[in-house]
Amino acid sequence: MDFNLTEDRQMLADTLNRFLAEQYAVEHRNKVAYDAPFYDPSKWDQLVELGVLFALAPEDAGGFGGTGFDISVVFEAMGRQLTPEPVLGALMASRLLVSAGEDQEALLAGATKYAVGFTEIDAPYELEYIACTASAKGEGYTLSGRKSTVYGGQIADTFLIAAKLDGKVALFEVQAADANVTGYAMMDGSGAAEVQLDDSPARLLMADAADAMEDAINAGIVALCAEAVGAMDVTHATTVDYLKQRKQFGIPIGKFQVLQHRAVDMLTEIEQARSITIKAAAELGGEDASRYASMAKNLIGRAARLIAEEAVQMHGGIAMTWEYPISHFAKRLVMLDAQLGDTDYHLGRIMAANRAA
Repeated sequence: MDFNLTEDRQMLADTLNRFLAEQYAVEHRNKVAYDAPFYDPSKWDQLVELGVLFALAPEDAGGFGGTGFDISVVFEAMGRQLTPEPVLGALMASRLLVSAGEDQEALLAGATKYAVGFTEIDAPYELEYIACTASAKGEGYTLSGRKSTVYGGQIADTFLIAAKLDGKVALFEVQAADANVTGYAMMDGSGAAEVQLDDSPARLLMADAADAMEDAINAGIVALCAEAVGAMDVTHATTVDYLKQRKQFGIPIGKFQVLQHRAVDMLTEIEQARSITIKAAAELGGEDASRYASMAKNLIGRAARLIAEEAVQMHGGIAMTWEYPISHFAKRLVMLDAQLGDTDYHLGRIMAANRAA
């Protein structure tokens, strides 16, 4: 497998890394991430102008990417700056619109903000336990139920909602104006929303959307894994730099062999995480996409937590302060494990897949 980026992807990575480094200093990021609307509308517009959303969609849908590697390039760059922009919701919505054969020009141009609602309080990960239901009403449908932790939902104009129709998971389009939306910031500053539907008007996009939803979730997992790799890279580099500068007994603490070994262990974990992310990106859209997505999410959930804990321990008290970036990277790395299935959930999926093989 060729681990090198193509010329176009390298150009996108360089452009996006440079833009985010200039525009998303940690002070600015923390200012916008924890106050409504939990992102920066002006920076969102600039990201759209850079073509970030077009990189998430295939050419036949109006984009210029859409592969696992295109997704990884975008989200690894975002992870390096802890960018709170609601790109994850746009990515998952784009995958669903492709599967439904729907036009997504408005999404790619940033004219309409989309979010995907499939998780519920009693069904945080598994589609078969969805309780939100659809009812036929005249020539259309209405939806009733509640969707929890809808990423990017706090600013969405349109929701793509998974609901039960005739015993199957169907996909519907609901306008934000027809739902009760409560936005909030998660622990790490990422924006999300609770969406309450009460006979809300809906347009049916797919009557049997289980496979399409699975693909969108797999794409989201690849995105989160790539974001984690970017965040872990910066966390490790910041920690190594601190070990070189912080002195104890008159010498840099990086001279102590035990800390050198721990820093190397961190790097080993990051490289393993990078490798499994590349594999999951390569398999996205294929028959084994779900299996490798679960493998990546399980490994990276464990690695990200280890990196966060090691960075905090080797920094000491300064790592717990609001002003120092490591505290925010640590929160994001821990939070990543809870999104789209935690380590235990994906371990169970891997075990089930191995038993079935």
